[in-house]
Amino acid sequence: MKITAFNPLIVTKDAENVIKLFGALGFEKRHSLDANTGETDFTSVRMKNAEGFYVDVANVPVEKDMTLIRINVDDFDEAFSFFTARGFKTPENGKIVETKTNKSVMLISPSGFAFDLCQHIKD
Repeated sequence: MKITAFNPLIVTKDAENVIKLFGALGFEKRHSLDANTGETDFTSVRMKNAEGFYVDVANVPVEKDMTLIRINVDDFDEAFSFFTARGFKTPENGKIVETKTNKSVMLISPSGFAFDLCQHIKD
């Protein structure tokens, strides 16, 4: 398993203001993804600053904002097996989200920290 990216992911119902805040800090939008999990529609925006740092902001109808670590990998299934074998679990009703360009899932460690495991699918 190769990690291809590692950065914060902010999950919020107020993405517009979070994006404005990071824009004021010098981050620019790189691309966005609209997705549907079957239960939730969401938009995720990737931002990058001049020094090469990334932050992702996902607009999701959550009760409370969350900050996760996004870990992009080259082999989702291998990474998912690696983490679940070490006690990581999906949250209640957690589902693997698959779009034509992305496969991802939220995982929570036995001690409680959360991250988004993601593989970008390229044609």
